[in-house]
Amino acid sequence: MLILILSASYGSGHAEAARSLAAAVEARGGRAEVVDHFRELVHPIFARASRAAYYWLLRRAPGVWALAYGLGDRMGPESPLSFGMTRVGTARLARLLDTMRPDAVITVHATPAVAMAALAVSGRRLPPHTTAVTDFVAHSQWMPSPVDRYCVAAEEVRNEFVARGIPPERVVVTQGSLGRLRDVTRALLTMERPMQAVVVAGRDERLRAALAREAAASPVRVVGFVDDVRTLLGAADLLVTKAGGMTLAEATAAEVPLLLYGSLPGQERGNERFASRAGIALVARSRGELRRLLDRAVGDPETVERLQGSLRRLRRPDAAQHIVDLVVEQIAQRGRP
Repeated sequence: MLILILSASYGSGHAEAARSLAAAVEARGGRAEVVDHFRELVHPIFARASRAAYYWLLRRAPGVWALAYGLGDRMGPESPLSFGMTRVGTARLARLLDTMRPDAVITVHATPAVAMAALAVSGRRLPPHTTAVTDFVAHSQWMPSPVDRYCVAAEEVRNEFVARGIPPERVVVTQGSLGRLRDVTRALLTMERPMQAVVVAGRDERLRAALAREAAASPVRVVGFVDDVRTLLGAADLLVTKAGGMTLAEATAAEVPLLLYGSLPGQERGNERFASRAGIALVARSRGELRRLLDRAVGDPETVERLQGSLRRLRRPDAAQHIVDLVVEQIAQRGRP
């Protein structure tokens, strides 16, 4: 069994989803091939330039990104106003499918999902296609048609997909430095209640060193990139983070209550709204509110227990395995293309 997983190197969430799914495929005795859609099927220069533009917008003009995100939701993946950008890489994807002949395809980014749907509309016979939605919000770019199965993170997201016209039988519930780490670290340093904290600065060594200097001789420990975040989550009573989709999924699986701060415009703000409505997170909009909510979470066990109760309702720690099981079922039902 060969499964092609199409991802994109925009943020760590898509890559982490691809790795989890690949591991689940291999646990079933299959083979997974992970392909970066933009780098390998469009062009490496396009991948670098578009990623640089994406991060520049997030850092320098987040309001523009929020506007573009909202406009993309209104237009939909098939809109002529996208000028074909949502279908980049389609020709090379077709050649890859002909050469590789996978038994199924899983997409963990909206653009390769749209490209797969475009090939289906053109009349090509394709292997079963599942898209694993990595956000906790229904955005129309995640809803190209036809797709054999949409795997979403929660029942509320499924309801939004169905409300937007996706057949209910096709929607299944399965599932550092851009945030304000300096604000979070300083808020932790002002805490008067006894506590221990670990700040994960990721691959930004300059940020890690600067935060480590600020936190010297305090109960706050600053580390860089961490391979096994799950071990930290397993020991944590509270996770302070921005609302990345995979971060929310990992925290939910570990039943770690969330305090969300510094979420990016667009999909992360949507994830933030979901987490707040679902009762699994506190949300801070300012430095002062961050300090107040952090003090409340550390000092009020009932607040943490309430958040954990909501997390238990949502948690699906076997999400990747569930998606792969569904894909294997699709392969068995349809047969090899």
